[in-house]
Amino acid sequence: MPRWIDTHCHLDAAEFSADVAAVRERAAAAGVATCVIPAVGVPWFEGVRALAHRFGDAYALGIHPMYVAGAEDDALERLDAALAAQRDDPRLVAVGEIGLDYFVGELRQGPARERQERFFREQLRLARRYGLPVILHVRRSVDQVLKGLREIGVPGGIAHAFNGSAQQARQFAELGFKLGFGGAVTYERATRLRELAAALPLEWMVMETDAPDIPPHWLYATAEQRAAGRAQGRNQPAELPRIAGEIAALRGMEAAALAEATWANACAALPRLQRGVSVHGVAAA
Repeated sequence: MPRWIDTHCHLDAAEFSADVAAVRERAAAAGVATCVIPAVGVPWFEGVRALAHRFGDAYALGIHPMYVAGAEDDALERLDAALAAQRDDPRLVAVGEIGLDYFVGELRQGPARERQERFFREQLRLARRYGLPVILHVRRSVDQVLKGLREIGVPGGIAHAFNGSAQQARQFAELGFKLGFGGAVTYERATRLRELAAALPLEWMVMETDAPDIPPHWLYATAEQRAAGRAQGRNQPAELPRIAGEIAALRGMEAAALAEATWANACAALPRLQRGVSVHGVAAA
């Protein structure tokens, strides 16, 4: 069975609180050997660390742009302290999830925009200080994120849920970043993204689910279906092999070859994945 790394999975989300061990066991049974669990804010730091140690996975510490507005004034100092405290933990593989979000209207202007931009720059500086790559949120903000990376260089990382242009993809690659592809690729209407998944150099790509978010098409319920009583499907890391299978088909390659390549790419983007993180399935709960 091919081995996969889910480079972006929010196992600490409330949607998994009742059955997280079963969720992780299903993922392991499907061949997902390692999950990277990024934090979205200070209150989640200990939770992602504990889950990574519980299941033999990896984690990242950071403050998500959509959580910046509600972050305490000392959040950056607390992130600095957490990175210092865990700097020798091999399961800490990145600073993340950090970045910019200009999709949400209230985050695009005024003090909210200025605050998330300041948090992004300061977290890049922390990543550089601790020699860690970053896991980036780049929704409607690719050019601005690239500008920040050029101004404040970091040791590479992953542009999560990439949905930019081929030119922007190349710019990330030139800065040492890999591009995360997941459930959004499975929608036939996502023509540009599917073209990118089919044509970009394989060495630029990593696999992710963003579970429980960004469900693949087979889990998605439209507004009409939900009104008729159909529940929205919950995305989970066990879906990764099927998602990757669609990407492999788009590229005209075997899933096993995609798994091998994206495993190597993930380890290149997040070098600590190569040491200290179990690749033999789920640890005892």
